[in-house]
Amino acid sequence: MTNETLALYANLAVYSAMAVFTVAMIAFASDLAGAAPASLASASGAQKAAALVGAGPSATGPAPLVPGEDPAPRRRKAAGIAMVLTGLGGLLLIAAAAMRGLSVHRAPLGNMFEFALVGSMFVVLVFIAISLRRDVRWLGLFVVGPVLLTLGLAITVFYTDASELLPSLKSVWLVIHVTVATFSVALFTIAFSVVILHLVKTWLEVQDPLSMSRLKTVVNAALPPSRSLDRTAYGIHAVAFPLWTFTLIAGAIWAEQAWGHYWNWDPKEVWTFVIWVIYAAYLHARATTGWSARSANYLAIVGFGAILVNYMVVNVFFVGQHSYSGM
Repeated sequence: MTNETLALYANLAVYSAMAVFTVAMIAFASDLAGAAPASLASASGAQKAAALVGAGPSATGPAPLVPGEDPAPRRRKAAGIAMVLTGLGGLLLIAAAAMRGLSVHRAPLGNMFEFALVGSMFVVLVFIAISLRRDVRWLGLFVVGPVLLTLGLAITVFYTDASELLPSLKSVWLVIHVTVATFSVALFTIAFSVVILHLVKTWLEVQDPLSMSRLKTVVNAALPPSRSLDRTAYGIHAVAFPLWTFTLIAGAIWAEQAWGHYWNWDPKEVWTFVIWVIYAAYLHARATTGWSARSANYLAIVGFGAILVNYMVVNVFFVGQHSYSGM
C-alpha cells in the first residue's frame, strides 16, 4: 500500500534541494569568477615589479602564474557558503530518497525518477567525501550544475508516481545490482566533469600565448594544474570501472534467476556491456604507450555519452525485459 503523504513529502524535499543547489551553483560560479580580477591584478603587479628591476617580461602579456596557484589568497567566502549549501542539499536528497522508499516499502530504485534521485544523491555525497580530503571547491560548479539539471529532468520529464514493484522484481538483487550501478554512474559523472576541465586546460596550453595570455591566467588561477586534473579523473575512473564490472556480473546473475538465462541480448544488457567496453578501452589506453592523456580522455567522454544513451534513450524508446525501468 503506497503512502501518498510520504511520497508528497519526498517530492517537496526534491524541490527544496533544487532551490538550495541553485543558490550553491551561483555561489560556486561567483567564487570562480572572483579568480579573474584577482589573478589579472596579481599578474599585472608582478609585471610592474619585474619592470622596476629591469628583469620583467616583454610587453607581450602579463607575467605567467604558477598553474593552479591562488594569485591573491582569498577568503573564498562564496565557496565556503556553496559547500555548506551543497551539504544541505545532500541531506535533503537523502531525506527525499528515504521518504520515497518508505512510501512504497522498498528501495527507491524502481524507475527512472528514482534512479535520478538516488544517483544525484550519490554524486553529491561523493563530492562531499572527496572535499573532506582535499580542496575541490573549484569542481563544485561542475558537480552541482549537472545534479540540478538531472533533478529538474527527474521531477518533470521522468517523474513516475510512487508504486509497488512487479512481483518478479522483488529480489535482493534489485538492491545490489541497481545500487552499485547507480553509484558507479555517479562516479563516472564526476569523472566526466573533471575530464572536460582537463581538456579545456590542455587546449589552452597549446594555444598562442599572445592571444590567450589573459584567459590562461584566469583559468590557471581557477583550476588545478592539468596534470592534477588528469590524475583526479583517472583515479575516479579506476574506482568506478570495477563497480560497473560488478554491475554487469550482478545483472547476469539476477537475469538467470528471474528469466532463466544469464544473457538475453536485451537492449539494456547490450548497452551496459558497450559502456564496459568503452571504459575498458579508456583504461587500456591510459596504460598503453603512445596514447596521450588527452587522447584517452576522449574515450572517457564517449563512455559517458553511452551512459546517457543507456539512461535516456534505451529506457524510453527500446522495448525489452528492462522496460519496467522506464517511465
